[in-house]
Amino acid sequence: MLIGELSEKTGFTRDTIRFYEKQGLISVGRKERRENNYKEYSSDTLKRLLTIKVIKSFGFTLNETAEFLELIENNRASCDNVANKAEEKVKLIEAKIKELQSLKELLVDSVSQCQTCCSPGSSENCALLEVR
Repeated sequence: MLIGELSEKTGFTRDTIRFYEKQGLISVGRKERRENNYKEYSSDTLKRLLTIKVIKSFGFTLNETAEFLELIENNRASCDNVANKAEEKVKLIEAKIKELQSLKELLVDSVSQCQTCCSPGSSENCALLEVR
């Protein structure tokens, strides 16, 4: 199938498919080209792109996705291995949530201070942004 059909079947844009190819997540050999040099994508490539879509839907990065694909290729994507990687991702997400919560609290506190540091309608710079 050509890239347009592959795009329709996967929901990825043509540019995304080309990007994944440049990143080595999918490959198209020289034998898989038509006489006019158009790339002919196989059903295996379709399956791989759909697998990438599933992995990405869990929030994994491209590097993490590549690691999963390597596990799959080497028949090492056991439930234990996948669960371990998922647990690592959950820990990263939890750390990010804590970081974002702290940032939110800082901003809320700053807004409260901001409303008291300047007189209403003042055109002077807010003291919170000044270097101390």
